[in-house]
Amino acid sequence: NLFWKTPHWYLQFTCVLGSLRFQGQYAKQRLKIGGGVYSGFNFNLRYEDSNCGNDALFSLVDRSCEKKPDLVLGPVCEYAAAPVVRMASHWNIPVISTGALASGFSDKEKEYSHLTRISPSYLKMAETFSAMFRHFNWKDALLIFDDDKEERNCYFTLEGVHLKLMEEYQTVHIAINTKEEGLNADDIINYIYESEVVIMCAGADIVRDIMLAVHRRRLTNGSYIFFNIELFNSSSYGNGSWKRGDRYDSEARQAYSALNTVTLLRTVKPEFDNFSLEVKRSIQKAGLPDCDDCDNINMFVEGFHDALLLYALALHEAIRNGLTKKDGAEITYRMWNRTFEGIAGQVSMDFNGDRYGDFSVMSMTNTEAGTYETVCNYFGVNESFQMLPVFNPELFTLKGRHRVHHTDLPDKSCGLGVSAVTGIIVGALLGTALLIAFYFIRKNYTITIERRSAREEHDIGKHRQLREDSVRSTFSAA
Repeated sequence: NLFWKTPHWYLQFTCVLGSLRFQGQYAKQRLKIGGGVYSGFNFNLRYEDSNCGNDALFSLVDRSCEKKPDLVLGPVCEYAAAPVVRMASHWNIPVISTGALASGFSDKEKEYSHLTRISPSYLKMAETFSAMFRHFNWKDALLIFDDDKEERNCYFTLEGVHLKLMEEYQTVHIAINTKEEGLNADDIINYIYESEVVIMCAGADIVRDIMLAVHRRRLTNGSYIFFNIELFNSSSYGNGSWKRGDRYDSEARQAYSALNTVTLLRTVKPEFDNFSLEVKRSIQKAGLPDCDDCDNINMFVEGFHDALLLYALALHEAIRNGLTKKDGAEITYRMWNRTFEGIAGQVSMDFNGDRYGDFSVMSMTNTEAGTYETVCNYFGVNESFQMLPVFNPELFTLKGRHRVHHTDLPDKSCGLGVSAVTGIIVGALLGTALLIAFYFIRKNYTITIERRSAREEHDIGKHRQLREDSVRSTFSAA
């Protein structure tokens, strides 16, 4: 008896309900066709729309009044997953999710003890950046994310990058809310001046506006490295993403020549291509709206399919060792720290129940056409980089930059006259006075901002406070 929770936001954009039903049937058929020990398993799948809030928890509780499920698949959204995983862990029910990618879910000691993440988390994705920082000897990063205060996907995405880089490199993060405040490009530019690597997570239009702004200030000449994170797109990402059919297209194409994109490594396994085609056919057969981009949802599509395969492997081992399907903790641990063959290729789970991730870095390789190609791949299981023939190291090398440090300044104190020394002393006193004045002004400004923020948070209400607390996060405090 399996409880399959479909995310509402994902349903809207990818016709996920139809594809999930097909994935469940496809996985069940694959287990039976494979014969052997798995052919005797008969999974009863039940579906619920989890939305991105407490609906997921309520539906789990309501269903459990009749009969508790043996496995929960999903939810994807962090705010829906947190209470569901806590409840399922308390009830000793395994949870496998293709989402719940936020860093807070990595703590499996207590409340998330029964969670297995079949898709690579944001921390796994962030390993791609830490590997590049080591390889190219970068020193600091500016993290820019559009925080919608709802699902907060970009917030959690760059939280993972921040946590992975913060121990060795300097990171500064900027939260923007374009829905409520719009985009202030000048403020962002001022932060970019003080950075080496700029990593963005935002909607396509926001990224375009930022890249246009930095290009107009001549910051795309190699003095800065720019990245955008777009995990859920295909290998064609970037081909035309700068194009809007407006008068800025040519300028945007030039700006995007400096923008690299980190995305999931797209599989080339023939079986997955056939599987993707079958998913699209099942959606069309069900009479659901056309899904032009369904071939780009590989992480979710393969994830729910592979979740059933992984559970079957662990369940078989548990039964073989004298356990039952009700031994949720034992079944959960048997899904961790193992490798198996999934629909898109080899799936490797780490000792903490999180999948190792494979990611691609894409760059514009044809500036005239404005097209992107994968230039290198990162393989998480062995932490290795694969540079492809089209890789251009110039795009990842900082050029013509020299920051003036105190040790770089020449020593001019020798041989100074009395008047010069007097001038220095007077200047130092004036500078000290200005610094003190600036300190008190800034302190007063900070207090004002804190009071205003407190009032704003109070106005949001208790529902938002509970929502924000539902997923443990360290990003805002960093």
